Amino acid sequence: MILNVLHLTSPRAKRAFTLIETLVAITILTLAIVGPLYAANRAIVAARTSRDQLTATYLAQEAIEYVRLMRDDDFLARHQAGGSDVSATAWNDFISGSGAGSIASCRTQTCTLDPWSPMGTGSGRALESCTNACQPLVLFGGEYHQSQNASGSTPTPFTRTIRALDLPGFPNDERIVATVSWSYHGTPYTVSVTDHLTPWQ
Repeated sequence: MILNVLHLTSPRAKRAFTLIETLVAITILTLAIVGPLYAANRAIVAARTSRDQLTATYLAQEAIEYVRLMRDDDFLARHQAGGSDVSATAWNDFISGSGAGSIASCRTQTCTLDPWSPMGTGSGRALESCTNACQPLVLFGGEYHQSQNASGSTPTPFTRTIRALDLPGFPNDERIVATVSWSYHGTPYTVSVTDHLTPWQ
C-alpha cells in the first residue's frame, strides 16, 4: 500500500518539478540576455556622448580662436595706420569701441558665432547678440553655421554662446568664455572653454 501511494504521487511531483525548472531556466535566460543588451546600450550612449563632447570642445575652441583673431586684426589695422601707443589704442577699440571689430556687445549680452559671416560684431556679422534665446547651430555643406535660413541645412543639438567678462582689478585682461550646450536622451551637457586675452605689447 505504501509503495502504491509513492508510485501515484511520483509523476505529479515530476511534473511540478519540471514546471519549476522551466521557470528557473527562463529567468536565467532572460537575465543572460538583458545583461549584455544593457551593457551594449550603455556603450552606445557613452560613445555618442564622447563624440558629442569632442565636437562641442572643437566648436568652443573655434569661438575662442575667432575672438583672438578679431583682437589680432584690430592690432594689425592700427599698426598699419601708425601712430603712438598702437597696442593700447587697438585694445580699447577691441574691448569697448563702437566699430564692427569690437566685442563690446558681448560684454553685456551673450553672443553667438557664425564664422562664415563677415568678420565683426553686429547684425549680419559673425558675432551677434542673442536677443532672446540663442539658436542652435545647423550643419550646411559639412560645416557648422548659425544661420537658420540656409536651405538644405540640418539642425544640430549644439548651441554655442560667447561672453567677454571683465576681470576686476585687471583692466588689460579680458576673459573670453565659449560655451557649447546640447542634450542627449533628455540629459543636458555643457562644454566651456575659457581664455584670457591681453593687449599686444
